[in-house]
Amino acid sequence: MKALVLSGGAGTRLRPITHTSAKQLVPVANKAVLFYGLESIAEAGITDVGMIVGDTAAEIEEAVGDGSKFGLKVTYIPQERPLGLAHAVLIAQDYLGDDDFVMYLGDNFIVGGITDLVEEFRDSRPDAQILLTRVADPRAFGVAELDPSGQVIGLEEKPDQPKSDLALVGVYLFTPVIHEAVRAIEPSWRGELEITQAIQHLIDSRADVRSTVIKGYWKDTGNVGDMLEVNRMVLEAMERRIDGAVDDASQTIGRVVVEEGARIVNSRIVGPAVIGRGTLVSDSYVGPFTSIAENCRITDSELEFSIVLRDSSIQGVGRIESSLIGRHVEVTPAPSVPSAHRLVLGDHSKVQITS
Repeated sequence: MKALVLSGGAGTRLRPITHTSAKQLVPVANKAVLFYGLESIAEAGITDVGMIVGDTAAEIEEAVGDGSKFGLKVTYIPQERPLGLAHAVLIAQDYLGDDDFVMYLGDNFIVGGITDLVEEFRDSRPDAQILLTRVADPRAFGVAELDPSGQVIGLEEKPDQPKSDLALVGVYLFTPVIHEAVRAIEPSWRGELEITQAIQHLIDSRADVRSTVIKGYWKDTGNVGDMLEVNRMVLEAMERRIDGAVDDASQTIGRVVVEEGARIVNSRIVGPAVIGRGTLVSDSYVGPFTSIAENCRITDSELEFSIVLRDSSIQGVGRIESSLIGRHVEVTPAPSVPSAHRLVLGDHSKVQITS
């Protein structure tokens, strides 16, 4: 069995971060979202991975390499532009051959991995198996319709009037029959080859399409709010570890991770929080659910429920929260401007000014 990992896409909902960085490499608890998926694939016993890459291919390849650090063998498959999930399957057919495969969206996050799902698929081997989860607003997702017995009878991509609240999670399992389906469909109104249409083609052809409704945690980390929420959830599961230097004037409270080479000076860190290698936190407060990456400088500031990427500095700016701060960013106080009023008043005016 192989894996097909989708790591292209523009990441428009995470701009401006993704103007200069691949969305799959934005860190959660100081580890790229993509890496969690690759680790899950390796834990499921899959070693051969085809990775779909686009405009950010060089950055993805630099981060992942040949896959050996994850126990994987990675082959890169270029996609000129994102033309849909089914298009990714189409261009990967030569790599996938006649093997079964799991398709994993590189910016998705699933707690607990996919090992049980892969084992279930291997045991029963339906033509396709999809993961579903209940969401509050399914209009932003592919949506599944099930009959009373739980059988999948229909799929729609981002419908205006969803027939259920069951959204497709970004993990799919297929046998080679999917290749005929992706060749049979036409581009949607979005100009993309939709995987929902390909799976619908299988359903219409009376193929064996099964679904699993997951009850664990899943997020599509496509926007800032979801990134911060996933970061919060991962940090909550971390164990306290102090490998860096914390001076006597500082406090670390709760599940705090201070990586080797990091320094905490005259500061208070309240977990869950992680401070990356080479980072200096001085005269500051870092509150819960905060990840600060490597080689950052936090001085005379307060930071909570936020993600700070590597090589950034925050100095003397008071409190920051619910924020995603990119790489090589400098946050400093604005220069003070003298307070003054400029007036043009007509005859017999009366003005009251609060100084």
